[in-house]
Amino acid sequence: MRIVIASGKGGAGKTTVTACLAGQWERDLLLVDADVEAPNLHLLLHPCLAEPEPVYLEVPELVKEKCTGCGACRPMCSYGAIAMMGAKPMYFQDMCHGCGGCFEVCPEQALRVAQRELGALLQGSVSAGGKTVPFLMGRTRVGEAMTPPLLRAQESKLAAFLAAHPSDVLMDAPPGVSCPAMTAARGADAVLLVAEPTPFGFYDFKLAHAAFAQLGRPVAVVMNRVGMEGNADCEDELRAWCAGAKLSILTELPFQREAAHAYAHGLPPTEAQGATGQEWRQRFAALAVKLREFAKGASHA
Repeated sequence: MRIVIASGKGGAGKTTVTACLAGQWERDLLLVDADVEAPNLHLLLHPCLAEPEPVYLEVPELVKEKCTGCGACRPMCSYGAIAMMGAKPMYFQDMCHGCGGCFEVCPEQALRVAQRELGALLQGSVSAGGKTVPFLMGRTRVGEAMTPPLLRAQESKLAAFLAAHPSDVLMDAPPGVSCPAMTAARGADAVLLVAEPTPFGFYDFKLAHAAFAQLGRPVAVVMNRVGMEGNADCEDELRAWCAGAKLSILTELPFQREAAHAYAHGLPPTEAQGATGQEWRQRFAALAVKLREFAKGASHA
């Protein structure tokens, strides 16, 4: 069972939800942080990580002595990564999508394969709920604009792990509805959308639902920061919209100072001191059961 925790916007609370669920999940589990442009699940769960494993994209490099300046490669590139400077092409490797078309059309074989580092994958483990949970995360190179190839490398690593160690997967997805979020969600059995009941949050939530619905994945909802002053009307509007769209709101998480205090100290609210931590552990234990039942029921629908 693979659950992707997503959101229409950054800051809605999907990473907090993922971290809290991890400690209350009663079956074998693998945690994945697929928000590779800004991974932060490790900031709440503090994993022990092995050395980063670099991930590269194959890009062209010109062999000047072979190039005749025919220009056949330039119109092939749809991404503007090749320009003709006089009689010779110039390659902008940071703009290359690695499609390989330029290699195919070059009549003189004047291109050789080079590599551009996209980022790195990191593996390790976290202590969650009194057990050791495997952990996988990706992190893009600073300045790198392309994340889907890194996510595909992460998916290959994930598939290899699951083949050897079958388990459930909780994946902290990239926010929004761009290519990274869609790439991460393609393999999901279900999507848990974390909704923020503010005007901007509600608007982005509806966009996210429309996007994930196109993938044919069942979607359930967690409403976060309920009870924040001034948001009552937006909360009611979000509940009504979900009812009309036949979306199940599995839980509503309160806007609570003690929970924010734990988060500010690098802990999920389930690890807060005293009654607050106990309340959040109970809340997420119930959510974990509901989420598994939802994903199981959706798969049999």
